[in-house]
Amino acid sequence: MTERRTVARAIAAAREALLSAGVPADEAAGDAEMLARHVLGWDFTQFALRRNEPVPDDFDARFMELVARRARREPVSQIVGRREFWGLDFDVTRDVLTPRPETELLVESALAVMPRDARTLVVDVGTGTGCLAVALATELPSASIIATDVSPAALAVARANATRHHVDDRIRFVEADLLPPIEHVDLIVSNPPYVAVAEADALPPEVREYEPAVALFAGSDGLGVYRRLFAAARIAIQPAGHLIVELGYNQAVDVAAIARARGWAVETVRRDVRGIDRAMTLSPIQ
Repeated sequence: MTERRTVARAIAAAREALLSAGVPADEAAGDAEMLARHVLGWDFTQFALRRNEPVPDDFDARFMELVARRARREPVSQIVGRREFWGLDFDVTRDVLTPRPETELLVESALAVMPRDARTLVVDVGTGTGCLAVALATELPSASIIATDVSPAALAVARANATRHHVDDRIRFVEADLLPPIEHVDLIVSNPPYVAVAEADALPPEVREYEPAVALFAGSDGLGVYRRLFAAARIAIQPAGHLIVELGYNQAVDVAAIARARGWAVETVRRDVRGIDRAMTLSPIQ
């Protein structure tokens, strides 16, 4: 009798299929595992304990359908409908950017400058999934948070994520381009669009074809939103406040120059695991 293949062997075969489809080598194995766990309903512990078990009878058809979608370069986060950020699960749809590990640097930067128990006002500009607003709400229990986005569909996703993590009573969601009319803000955080339009073809298909263009592109040089945000934030921020933004590749020098021209001083810049300048903390020049 032919021995039934195990979950681990099914994942290994799926990994090879994804590699053949052009999925990057540093993603294929993890994506295959995530899709398998999604079909099985297993968490990490269950997978570690049971991956050498034979696959269930109804596994193959469902699993291979998802693998085929990933092979067409659909992001795994959209296939399973979620992504972890700051230790929290977030719903993900095609209306929002998938939360990325480097964006957690903005949370780290915020916690470095904000007292955890202070009654502060925080604004998350371009909230998307709400990952920054929700993460900060969990870490700053006395803060009031406003989360803005130009997309009503994105705001709906963010609201659902805030409700899921029981912080929706402290986050106000506002449809707005950048900031609503507000003053005396203690902290503004933003992962703005920062890709130049001309660089679209260089993006991975997972990003270029599946994520919302409004959250990706910012004019001919990728810096257009920074220019507008720094000007608007200078009016809204209180004298002792802070502005923290995510940076694109090789943008730190240009963004710092734009910031200084609009009344901001650079305090710190944090680098991601690849050594890229990624999170810039600024304060208003007095």
